[in-house]
Amino acid sequence: MRVTGRMFAAVVACAMLMAAAPPVAVEGGWLQGGEDNGALIFRGIPFAAPPTEVRRWKAPAAVIPWTGVRDATKPAAACVQNDQGWNREDFISGREDCLTLDIRTPALAGKRPVLVWIHGGSNRAGSPGDMIRSRFGGGEVVLVAIRYRLGIFGFLSHRGLAREAGGASGNYGLMDQIAALAWVQRNIARLGGDPRRVTIAGESAGAQDVGLLLAAPAARSLFAQAVLESGTPGFGLPWRSREQAERIGDQADALLDTGGEVAKLRAASVPALLQADLRLHDEALEADDYMWLRTTIDGAVLSRSPREHLEEGPAKPVIVGSNRLELDLPGGRPHRDAFLARAFGAREAEARAFYRLDQPEPAADPRLGTLDQQIATDVTFRCPAEEMAMIMARKGAPTWRYDFDLSPEGDRTSHAAELGYVFGDLRFAGTLSLSDYWTRFVVAGDPNGTGLPAWPRYTVDTRRHLAFEPTGAIQGSRLREEICRLTDRL
Repeated sequence: MRVTGRMFAAVVACAMLMAAAPPVAVEGGWLQGGEDNGALIFRGIPFAAPPTEVRRWKAPAAVIPWTGVRDATKPAAACVQNDQGWNREDFISGREDCLTLDIRTPALAGKRPVLVWIHGGSNRAGSPGDMIRSRFGGGEVVLVAIRYRLGIFGFLSHRGLAREAGGASGNYGLMDQIAALAWVQRNIARLGGDPRRVTIAGESAGAQDVGLLLAAPAARSLFAQAVLESGTPGFGLPWRSREQAERIGDQADALLDTGGEVAKLRAASVPALLQADLRLHDEALEADDYMWLRTTIDGAVLSRSPREHLEEGPAKPVIVGSNRLELDLPGGRPHRDAFLARAFGAREAEARAFYRLDQPEPAADPRLGTLDQQIATDVTFRCPAEEMAMIMARKGAPTWRYDFDLSPEGDRTSHAAELGYVFGDLRFAGTLSLSDYWTRFVVAGDPNGTGLPAWPRYTVDTRRHLAFEPTGAIQGSRLREEICRLTDRL
C-alpha cells in the first residue's frame, strides 16, 4: 500500500488523540482501533465491497479503498435479516453493506494462532455481536469474527443469476466467508496473527458453514483446522440440487412480480425481499425453519455433494460435537412421522422400534428431554456429528468428538449453551473449562494439555468421545450408536 504524506499526517494526528491503540494499515486503508482489557480491538473492517445494487447476488468484490483513518472502535452493522425476536438488535442494525469483520489481538507484533468465528442463526439471522470482547485464548490467540450475507440475500439460487454467472447460482454467504478467510490470509500478520495457523470455528449454522468450508475446494488453503459446535454440512437433510434451489428462486419471482428478470430482482427493496423470504417454501422440508440450512450444490462453491468433497479433501484436524439436548422437532409433533420417514428411509421401522413409538409416550428423560427432542437431536445434530467425525477419521484426520451436557443452572442443556463455557467464564466440576480445551486446540492442534482430563482421539475403531458433564469430563465411546447406525446422513 502506498502511504501519502497527507495520510501519514492523519495517522499521526489520530494516534495523538487515541493513543490507546496504534493505527494499522490493511487492505483498503488505515484503521484506528480501541483497547479492551489489555487487548486491541478493531471493529467493522471491510473485507469486500458492499454487496448492494449491481453487486447483489454476486461473488464478493475487492474492498473499496477509503481515505483518511477509518474509525474501527464502534460496533458494526449486522447483515440484513428478518426480526425473529431473539435477534432484535441485529435486525435493527441490519444493513446490506455488512461484509466486515472484527479483530481482537493481544498486540500488533508477533505471530499468534488465529481463531476465525462464524456465527450461527440458521443462515438467516444473527451476527458476531460482541464476540470480539471475549477473552478467549488470553494473550495467546488472535480472535476474528466475520459477517456474511443471510437468508434470501446470501443463499438464493435463481435461473437468471445462474445464466449470468455461467451456470452457478446461490451460496453467496459461503463465498463471503471464503473472501473473509482470504482477507485474513493477506492481512492478519499486520495484526499480530500467523496466517499459517488459522482455525475456523462456528456454532449451529456457523458449524454447518465450517463443515462446508472443509469441503469447498476454494477454501482448503485458507485455514489449518476446524471446530464444529452443534452443526454439520447437511444437518441430516438431503442435499438440494441447483434445480430444486432454482424452484425456490421461481417462488421469489412470483412473490416479487419480477418475471424472472435479474435487473428487477436487484431493484427490489430490502423490506420486499425480507417479506418474500418469509413466504418461501422448500418442498422437501416438514417446516421451513430450516429453509437456508438445506445445503445447495450450487455449481460454484460446491460442484458435487459436500460428502464427496470432504472425502477427497485434506485431512485437517477437527473438533466436532453436539449438545445432549439441542432443539425441538421442526414443526412439532404433527410432523414426527414425516420427519422419521425422511431421516431413516428404508430403516424407518427400526428407528420407530428404537424410540418405542408403539408404546405410550414416556416422561421426559432428565438429560435427553422429551421423545420429540431426542428424535430431533439425534437426527439433526448427534448422528450427523458422528458421521462427520467418521468421515474425517477415515482419511486420517486428527479428530476429537464431544458430547456437551451442561447448563449454568444445572438443569438440561440446550442449543448454544456451550458458548458461555467456550467464550465466557463458565466452568464446571469446580475448575474445568471448555475454553482451555479449545485454546489448546487452536494453539497446538490438540485439545489436550496440562491439568486437563485426557480427551482421546476419535478413530474408526474406538469411536471415543469426551462428555462434558456437571461431574467432570468423562470418556465414552460409540455415542448413541443404536440409533445413529440406522442413518448415514451428514
